[in-house]
Amino acid sequence: MAGWWAAGDGWFGGMTAALPLPEAVRRVRADHDLLLASVDGKSDEDLTKEYATTAGPLGDFCESLHDLVAHVLMWSEINLAVLTEAELGRRHWSLAPRWETPAAGQALNRAGVAAGRMLAGAHLVDRLETTRDALLAQLARYDDDTWTRTVGPMATRAFTVPERPPFWHAAIHLGDAL
Repeated sequence: MAGWWAAGDGWFGGMTAALPLPEAVRRVRADHDLLLASVDGKSDEDLTKEYATTAGPLGDFCESLHDLVAHVLMWSEINLAVLTEAELGRRHWSLAPRWETPAAGQALNRAGVAAGRMLAGAHLVDRLETTRDALLAQLARYDDDTWTRTVGPMATRAFTVPERPPFWHAAIHLGDAL
């Protein structure tokens, strides 16, 4: 499977070496499971209480676990769409240079948290579980060669929080050891 991301046309903003597929899958599963374990059994009231880790506040405009679920969910849904669009040979909007700026990322973070605040925690958690399952199913579709040559470099870039190891998100915010 070759696609636009392998063409080297510069639109993606440079390729990243692919994290091996089994490790990418492990990290996606562990990262989502960590967040789901953090919210398991909590009421909507508990989820919306101010929350900070021993490392400090959650960051990215997240003041509560509810906010963090909304934030991670938004990026997980975007990353799932990136993979889906790539499989169809199309570029996802989030990979365009105009979206690859700190200002654009902050605007998306604010908007994602604000939108999440309009939904009950149980609805967000259900969406997070569904999205995690869809991400894992999508990743299971790739063989090692396809991953290494085409999808993996693009996915490793898309699934990376700036200046952090790829395929971790909730763990970074929760201050958990990677």
